[in-house]
Amino acid sequence: MDRYLEAAVAEAKQGMTDGGIPIGSVLVLDNQIIGRGHNRRIQRGSSILHAEMDCLENAGRLRAKEYQRSVLYSTLSPCDMCSGAILLYKIPRVVIGENQTFQGPESYLQQRGVKVEVMQHGECLRLMQSFIQNRPQLWYEDIGE
Repeated sequence: MDRYLEAAVAEAKQGMTDGGIPIGSVLVLDNQIIGRGHNRRIQRGSSILHAEMDCLENAGRLRAKEYQRSVLYSTLSPCDMCSGAILLYKIPRVVIGENQTFQGPESYLQQRGVKVEVMQHGECLRLMQSFIQNRPQLWYEDIGE
């Protein structure tokens, strides 16, 4: 497994350990992880702290040119909100662990010039399938259903 996706999986597992939804994300710039995050909606009572948003927040303020050279890794396909942040900051590449349990607007990201790579990584898929089976009410709340 790619070491950056592995770091995102570690974030997802931390989120699950903390009582939240097992989705993790890392932001990579010049082959260095500069931001890490996991879904903290449950833990923080937040409406917006999806893994990607938490990751971007934890990366801190960056210059536009830094975002434009970065890669965002996420264990799950980014939703509309997180995809909007990707587009806002012109992050050129997104690596997705899996998109079988949920698929965000990947084609829209691609139409806007973002390179989207879906790995269909087994561990990412197992984490989400297990969570959805065991905690469906939290999952559907998270995706706005």
